[in-house]
Amino acid sequence: MTLFIRATQFALSYQDTSSWPLMEPLPSYGRGRELPGGRYISLIHGNGLKDVVITGENGTIDGQGSVWWDMWKKGTLPFTSPHLLELMSSSDIIVSNVVFQDSPLWNIHPVYCSNVVIRNLTILAPHDSPYTDGVDPDSCSNVCIEDCYISTGDDAIAIKSGWDEYGIAYGRPSSNIIVRRITSSTPFAGFAIGSETSGGVENILAEHLNFFSSGVGINIKTNVGRGGFIRNVAVTDITLENVRYGLSIAGDVGGHPDEHYNQTALLVVDFITIKNIQGQNIKQAGLIKGIVNSSFSRICLSNITLSGDSARIRPWICEAASGSAIQVQPFPCSELSSTPGTSVCTGSL
Repeated sequence: MTLFIRATQFALSYQDTSSWPLMEPLPSYGRGRELPGGRYISLIHGNGLKDVVITGENGTIDGQGSVWWDMWKKGTLPFTSPHLLELMSSSDIIVSNVVFQDSPLWNIHPVYCSNVVIRNLTILAPHDSPYTDGVDPDSCSNVCIEDCYISTGDDAIAIKSGWDEYGIAYGRPSSNIIVRRITSSTPFAGFAIGSETSGGVENILAEHLNFFSSGVGINIKTNVGRGGFIRNVAVTDITLENVRYGLSIAGDVGGHPDEHYNQTALLVVDFITIKNIQGQNIKQAGLIKGIVNSSFSRICLSNITLSGDSARIRPWICEAASGSAIQVQPFPCSELSSTPGTSVCTGSL
């Protein structure tokens, strides 16, 4: 099947939210992402599909999200808002050459999918629009996201894999994902992992990314109760301009679906390589903050130069983390050793 959006077409979402269909929560989330209970079905939704192409002549799919954003801000939204595009339990998917605009929630959400290619997209939403992530592969494998321009109100790219006890029970990781040649501007992160990572995230490559006027360049985020793992992640060849934090790897980010999460379920973060980063007008170099009793390990920073504007850039902040740093400016925290012959970066260069 091919859905083709012509250059002159606009696929407008229906704004009568009172009659918008509801569906069950995802099993790896246990509830809607914004609110307890069910969630509104996405404008374009598919389940159990194979060999599907969504493409066009850069035609626009307009979610007219302002009515949903206003309800969220006023506290009158009864259930979690819809995505523009969600594909569940599907394989062999291509999404290309389309403009996604003003999604009520995350723009593109492949979940429990495999063999997905997302390329040559423009994704737009105002910077003050809530939860308007660009592309969020969620418990997916074999995914390529490339050659996109994203300017939204939340993370441009965010890799996820389920939420707390529900994600742990579902147990499907996100793995074998490539993200490359993305340009974005957002008040949150250009490239993110998390914070919903309870099924695990592994074997990730992000390269040749350009982020400007953003909150965080690279953001790996999780929290106590998530469980799971984030491991074997490489982020390389990144350009940052006018970004608040160059890098953040933090274990105290994100809420919980309910009070039943396991407070002893601690995420393992291991073998993260960040290299070849150039940044200008950066406010703070970065934050690496592990979890007590689950220290982040084998963090490699290599060939990173971050500079501030007229004011001096604030230094790195680290705790409960270990690893190595080679050719990093400003000088990294003492937790990241640069002793020759002991570097975890040696095999990553």
